[in-house]
Amino acid sequence: MASVKVTCSNCGKIYLKELRRVNEAKKFHWKQYCSLKCQKSAKNKQITLFCSNPLCRKSIKRDVKEIPCQWKCYCSRSCSAIVNNTKFPKRKPFIRKCKSCGKGFYSLTRRKYCSVKCYPHRQIFPKEKIIEEIQQFYNQQGRIPFKKEYFHWKAARTRFGTWNKAIAASGFDPNPVLFTKKHTAKDGHICDSLSEMIIDNWLFTRKISHERNAPYLNTKFTTDFKVKDIYIEFFGLHKELKRYDQLMKKKLKIIKKNNLKLIAIYPKDLFLISKLDFVLKELLN
Repeated sequence: MASVKVTCSNCGKIYLKELRRVNEAKKFHWKQYCSLKCQKSAKNKQITLFCSNPLCRKSIKRDVKEIPCQWKCYCSRSCSAIVNNTKFPKRKPFIRKCKSCGKGFYSLTRRKYCSVKCYPHRQIFPKEKIIEEIQQFYNQQGRIPFKKEYFHWKAARTRFGTWNKAIAASGFDPNPVLFTKKHTAKDGHICDSLSEMIIDNWLFTRKISHERNAPYLNTKFTTDFKVKDIYIEFFGLHKELKRYDQLMKKKLKIIKKNNLKLIAIYPKDLFLISKLDFVLKELLN
């Protein structure tokens, strides 16, 4: 087979190559190399640099795209750390004086005490004070407080063992599960939970006429409260039970389909601070 002389595109060496291969390369505008070594060398875009650590100066190869703008490259993390630690020295610990014993100690943070022993003792909240505050809450609100409503609930749990035991020690009947008991509102309506009773009493004290468990249009679903053409729902177990969330979505679809007016109330609107005046402000007009 006929061969012709070709010049290597990398090293410039003249070598023999088959004519059909030369014509193919010209057709597709390919560069021609005398060996795989020259081909690899031509495609290698790396350049040779020296490590930026003056104590090392080892030769390294880096791709042009990997070289930072400052042209500072290091052969290893150790060399990089040696240079950077000289520029940014570590903080020296401060000598602080313990507020309790007066002893000096080293610290990089804002610690005020040298050891755990020097930390001030926590205030002991007695049982009598807890019982007194729970009874005071009941006299003001007409109900027992939820755990989240009482600031010292952790102390109550420590003193009595559980929150329900603290309620029982105060002379009240604890409600171990939020929705296990029925409650009677001031207007005589039977409510499924204490939260619904609070909403019912809010409507009653403001002389807002309302219905309980009013049905949605030709469906088996009922709303918690209804004031004229406004439906009021208390979603007390939202994101707590899967089954509850499924029923909630079905109700919302009915409301959207029939363009009904809805006011949704969540536990955060009742506790720790009641926001009913804001949530139900539409009913006050």
